[in-house]
Amino acid sequence: MKKLLFLPLLILGISAFSQSLTQAELEKLTNENWQHGLDILQEIVSIPNDAAYPEQIEVNIAWCEKEFGERGWHSEKLETNGIPLLLVSKSQPNATKNALFYFHVDGQSVDTSKWLQPNPYLPVLKSLDANSDWQIIPSENLQTDYNPEWRLFGRSTSDDKGPIAMFLTGWDALVKAGISPDYNIKIILDFEEEQGSPNLPQAVLDHKEKLKADLMLIMDGPRHTSNEPTLSYGARGISQMTLTTFGPKLPQHSGHYGNYAPNAAFLLSQLLASMKDENGVVVIPSFYEGINLSESEMEILAQVPDDEQAIQKKLGIGRTDQVGQSYQESIQYPSLNIRGMESAWVGKEARTIVPATALAEIDVRLVPESDPERLFSLIKKHIEDQGFHILDHDPTDEERMKYPKIVKMIYSISYQAFRTPMDSETGAWLRAAMNRAFGKDPVQIRISGGSIPISPFVDALGIPAVTIPTVNADNNQHSPNENIRLGNYKEGITTVMAILTQSLK
Repeated sequence: MKKLLFLPLLILGISAFSQSLTQAELEKLTNENWQHGLDILQEIVSIPNDAAYPEQIEVNIAWCEKEFGERGWHSEKLETNGIPLLLVSKSQPNATKNALFYFHVDGQSVDTSKWLQPNPYLPVLKSLDANSDWQIIPSENLQTDYNPEWRLFGRSTSDDKGPIAMFLTGWDALVKAGISPDYNIKIILDFEEEQGSPNLPQAVLDHKEKLKADLMLIMDGPRHTSNEPTLSYGARGISQMTLTTFGPKLPQHSGHYGNYAPNAAFLLSQLLASMKDENGVVVIPSFYEGINLSESEMEILAQVPDDEQAIQKKLGIGRTDQVGQSYQESIQYPSLNIRGMESAWVGKEARTIVPATALAEIDVRLVPESDPERLFSLIKKHIEDQGFHILDHDPTDEERMKYPKIVKMIYSISYQAFRTPMDSETGAWLRAAMNRAFGKDPVQIRISGGSIPISPFVDALGIPAVTIPTVNADNNQHSPNENIRLGNYKEGITTVMAILTQSLK
């Protein structure tokens, strides 16, 4: 796409704007600047950003330093035990309040063979053809035409470089109009989020004084499936566990040793099956303890405009687990999920053997009421009650002979959940901004099902935090053919400007 230069405002002068821009004024500024914003997005997406490759991340850090520096922002690397965080800040005269924004810049790895474009890091514009297939169209079309349903495809267009580009575009638009926030802004840029942000909790403690703020705003994640403007007041935390069961020391001929040597895959499947009933409810005693949804909280959940039938049709499922009576209720509880399993060989390489080992990767999503150490202690006890001896290493010959059933259990806690009350001052402030931008209240979600590394900030800084998702829910984040809908990109710019012009005095 051709690089666009800043254009002066031809109709509305600076004097025509109040600090708190109207819906019409926000839309005008968006329309005048969104193509400039696509240039920013295309430029940042073109930089590979897999956190498994530090050399890629170094280029992304340098880009962020340059872009914010050119706009007069101060930047500082916050050292960690791994890849540094980047803190950028902008102070305003006479401002007394500080807002801390969070973005992450790294992205998931790519398998180029699964992408329907030459290079996932070279974004392309696409539209749906008559067969409902996405086809590449010339980006120059945007100089004379626009369709909100067109999409830009590329890794991190939605997660999470799109929101970064939205912010920079909104900032540029306000600067051109001679408008600035009445509060100071700090932005923390995370370059290891897709790796679980392993170094972030300690870094927040180490740099607590520099990160001090009155509230935290997270620009990450998709809108509600209705694609209406959305606010999310919390996110589940995440922890993970690996379970390995053991049969014979080496795979054995199933004819010679079937019915004799214990099968590691059957041992693991029996153990896993014992953790849930046929309705998907965890049967480990006290797993859901402490979660009691009040009538008013149930009413809040019911206000989210979910179409349960549409969700099930999209997923291709004829029934749902019965942890809750709706999608929103289900994510108010901790979850126990098998995310992957492995044992012996399958497909064309399948062999008639008794497997030596079987392995399951499990994630446990957390809510504020569920302490992860307590949950893992409950899981351990349940495993022991099934007759297993738990180790943190592969069994020795002596241990194999001593214990009939052995499981190796390795677990870790990435970060905990957070949740900000909807009726908080921060919630009211954001709702006012969103209402001014779109003429209606946003969809409000009590807690989102996914996880973002925000609890370290909430706990260390003692501040409320709210997520402002902007991208389309069907963006294929983490998957091949990730994309962002142009209509969402424009509305994301509008959202940013509405928040930046909402008084925080």
